[in-house]
Amino acid sequence: MRILITGANGLLGQKLVDLLAKDANIDLVATARGENRLPYSEGYSYRSMDITDRQQVLDVIGEVRPDAVIHGAAMTDVDKCELDKDACWLQNVTAVEHIVEGCRQTGAFLCHVSTDFIFDGEEGPYDEQAEGNPISFYGWSKYAAEKVVINSSLRWAIARTVLVYGIAHDMSRSNIILWVKKSLEDGKKINVVTDQFRSPTLAEDLATGCALIATKQAEGVFNISGKEVITPYEMAIQTADFFNLDKSLIAQADGSTFKQTARRPSRTGFIIDKARTVLDYNPHSFSEGIAILADQISQRVV
Repeated sequence: MRILITGANGLLGQKLVDLLAKDANIDLVATARGENRLPYSEGYSYRSMDITDRQQVLDVIGEVRPDAVIHGAAMTDVDKCELDKDACWLQNVTAVEHIVEGCRQTGAFLCHVSTDFIFDGEEGPYDEQAEGNPISFYGWSKYAAEKVVINSSLRWAIARTVLVYGIAHDMSRSNIILWVKKSLEDGKKINVVTDQFRSPTLAEDLATGCALIATKQAEGVFNISGKEVITPYEMAIQTADFFNLDKSLIAQADGSTFKQTARRPSRTGFIIDKARTVLDYNPHSFSEGIAILADQISQRVV
């Protein structure tokens, strides 16, 4: 089976390559804008592809002719999306139209990665039948992209996820665990919100869920997230406990404490029964995720 992934240099892309390159039954083609920044070279081939360039997308997909495409590339900085709506729409909606067109021309199955930010956060946790009502431009762009996929003539799946955390090979991005750990190690007091609820998702689990969808070519919407619905404050406390750090430095706060350009939904989180049943998806708990990241951190320190 030949699988093409977009956004290979990003966090999800790296985890997908790491996972799928080990499968002898998969001919993996990794794509991203610019040069290959992945730390390994075996088990896959790499093609430079700018998803905002329609002809480039059609050329690459047309030449590769994948059985399935996992589209994980996107503009995900919520506040930047609010400030630069044109760039957000280009990367999150127009680019999806290009991917859909490429898949239509080659008959490829499409697994499109989406987000809990398509919801307003009034009635979470959500199942797959819940209707979107975004409250940020990022959320609207991802909601519009879902509609592009759903209204296409493709065989498709949408993998919705929540608050993805993990460690990229180049340590190019932080996450709540790394932020809490470093802040407390430095003796800094931090304010962490108690009035937002999420299902934190280990990047490796999201990669596994997307791989299951693509290899099974399972159609429809799937919630691919962690198994718990907890607050960032609870995440911070668990992190402090795991690393035996001073919890007294963690102060409770509400969302109004932080000045952010884009609104965030207050209570999302996902019900993942469908993914468990149809895909046999079984994600890690948040505490297990902390342990996995701790092990990855220790491997980099050695």
